[in-house]
Amino acid sequence: MCGIIGYVGEHQAVPVILDGLRRLEYRGYDSAGMAVMASDRIQILRAAGKLANLEELAFDQPLRGSVGVGHTRWATHGAPTEANAHPQVDASGHVAVVHNGILENYSQLRQEFRESGVALSSDTDTELIAQLLGRESGTLEERVLEVFPRLVGQFAVVAVTRDEPDTVVAFRQGPPLVVGLGDDENIVASDVVALLHRTKRVIYLENGDIAVVHRDSVRITDLNGQVDRMVETLDWDPGRMDKSGYRHYMLKEIHEQPDAIRNTVRAYLSSDRTTVNLDGLGFDPERLAEVKRVHLVACGTSWHACLVGKFLLEHLTALPTEVDYGSEYRYREPLVGEDVLVVGVTQSGETADTLAAMELAKEQGALLGTICNVRGSSSWRLAEVSMLTQAGPEIGVASTKAFTTQLVALMLLALALRRSRGLADDLDRELIHQLQRLPLAVEQALEGEEQIYDHATELLSEATDSLYLGRGCLYPIALEGALKLKEISYLHAEGYPAGEMKHGPIALLTDGFPVVAVAPATPTREKLIGNLMEVRARGATVIAVAEKHAQDVSQVADLILPIPEVHHLLQPIVAVVPLQLLAYRVAVELGLDVDQPRNLAKSVTVE
Repeated sequence: MCGIIGYVGEHQAVPVILDGLRRLEYRGYDSAGMAVMASDRIQILRAAGKLANLEELAFDQPLRGSVGVGHTRWATHGAPTEANAHPQVDASGHVAVVHNGILENYSQLRQEFRESGVALSSDTDTELIAQLLGRESGTLEERVLEVFPRLVGQFAVVAVTRDEPDTVVAFRQGPPLVVGLGDDENIVASDVVALLHRTKRVIYLENGDIAVVHRDSVRITDLNGQVDRMVETLDWDPGRMDKSGYRHYMLKEIHEQPDAIRNTVRAYLSSDRTTVNLDGLGFDPERLAEVKRVHLVACGTSWHACLVGKFLLEHLTALPTEVDYGSEYRYREPLVGEDVLVVGVTQSGETADTLAAMELAKEQGALLGTICNVRGSSSWRLAEVSMLTQAGPEIGVASTKAFTTQLVALMLLALALRRSRGLADDLDRELIHQLQRLPLAVEQALEGEEQIYDHATELLSEATDSLYLGRGCLYPIALEGALKLKEISYLHAEGYPAGEMKHGPIALLTDGFPVVAVAPATPTREKLIGNLMEVRARGATVIAVAEKHAQDVSQVADLILPIPEVHHLLQPIVAVVPLQLLAYRVAVELGLDVDQPRNLAKSVTVE
């Protein structure tokens, strides 16, 4: 999850590295550091805590040089202290390393160095990589070739040595690395957001790749020799990575959802906007027609999107659909074959557990697809069929616009499968029409009454626990609403299917206990209202997401967060918006860091 950057160019490295780390800080903010090459030594600055601490050090102790590496850390091995911050160096001070990942043979390597008399100065697995490289001979590339096979686990590494002050070497097995090709400069980073403002021409490194990077050249090899990698041109606008006047990235991204949804819908409709464009989706209609089952695999918020996707796919296509956590899928020995469509859903396209599940499915012959937000990412390259959500860069750790565009993509996928199976009828035309009107509905959901939100914010921010309830395809939205509150406010919340409340959670209810109900008009709303009456009978306070003038809901709810009426299959996309806003407001009320919640990182690139 850590953020990595390496720079070789005509400019001073420190400003470039610090700017890149600011853009990568969402990946980890326990500590930060950088190494800059001088003519005869490696200059290193490291600081515990957030990046601002490193920036202050860099102001007091300026480093000069045009080659360097930087790192912002999400701690795994060792506490978030200065000693455990990256870069880590070898015993002789010749090699400096920044690293994202986990070495599974950490204990064996550490014992090996202890027995050989090497005094280790940190608790990190990263230092072990530096020590291994330091005791080899030859060029840095030759040292990497020797050390690479000794590393077990997942790792993305960028290294420099004082013996080659004009060179950065990067290599990966698992977590992502991308090389940006600039004018008289080249940059290595763990995410394109770190380099997009300097170049749009990039090379994505594959597993096993070793990149030798100079100011005017990049050469990529693997353990078997030189390899060719495609240069891609990014289509993201660098301006979309600024806050644009919003207080936080999360609030900006919540308000970007109408445009993100509009762009995702338009990307996959036919020219007359009446049908789903199968060619645009990348599907072979004949291969798609052979699908008998669907597996959706994901983690976190994307898993909640998949739960909604199961309702959509089964309702619209009659295809049995399973939803799995990526971290569990490959360990349960799933029944996968050529008639199964497996779709990995991931915002970054780099989620390690989702990628592992996709690789298993591909090995077993499944038709492999992905829904992701980053063109050229690992899941994009791995899948046979890739659907790109048009959300643009999402910087806030708590996902918002990526989630709603995933829901849109899953609806488009369901319509594509429906068409390939000869099921298309008037319902398809109605849903496509409603999808094109959806951005307006989301805009209306964003225009909630300030007084109502203030009251709801007060209720939740003063509580230590809350319960989120929903039924049918809105139950996953209850899960997502509860997750958002937990992620950024650190208040405990539990999402639950309303019909199951009597099987345990009702025991939690006391006077004033906040219950958030996802309650727009559905075939099961009458059942949900019955559940809410049971809630009210125990003195709990009900906050409902529903249409403003829903009389049946107003009879059981203390507060209604209003949303417009939409087709019931599209309600999850609209109903989640007030829950995003509510979680955001509670976190702000509590004075918390909304964009960088503690212990979390945006992209989980290790198991």
